[in-house]
Amino acid sequence: MGEQQHVKFPQEVVDEYAALGVDLPALFSAGHLGNRMGVQIVEASAERVVGTMPVEGNTQPYGLLHGGASAVLAETLGSIGSMLHGGVSKIAVGVDLNCTHHRGARSGLVTGVATPVHRGRSTATYEIVITDEQDKRVCSARLTCMLRDINPQDAGNLPHSGRPNGA
Repeated sequence: MGEQQHVKFPQEVVDEYAALGVDLPALFSAGHLGNRMGVQIVEASAERVVGTMPVEGNTQPYGLLHGGASAVLAETLGSIGSMLHGGVSKIAVGVDLNCTHHRGARSGLVTGVATPVHRGRSTATYEIVITDEQDKRVCSARLTCMLRDINPQDAGNLPHSGRPNGA
């Protein structure tokens, strides 16, 4: 659950990260929390990030999709878009997330689609629309990330492909 084997990245982005020895699918995955929640990244570019998450296992006591689960999906997708926009010299750090929950979901998968609202030099904002399997909107979210330069201490936290830098 949560493996990112079939993510579609633009080839120029894959090449840019490969030159640094960075494992792109691992870097732009759902992370530990997203993996525990079953988040799957389906497509990823700075223009559009798509991911899914099962409702089962991510519900509140009434059996409905937990609003916090929708927030995790939204922040994951918006962060990936922001990181891809920022490029290899930046990391994206979420500074604002808001979610409006429109309807409940009790089963199946929800799908989130993140698209940019603003892509600047120091911030990126994405709108994330989460829908159920009937294509009904479950949640609307907006995430703003600060884009900051990668520091030397950040490098140890990046997943590497096992290739030396520049290889």
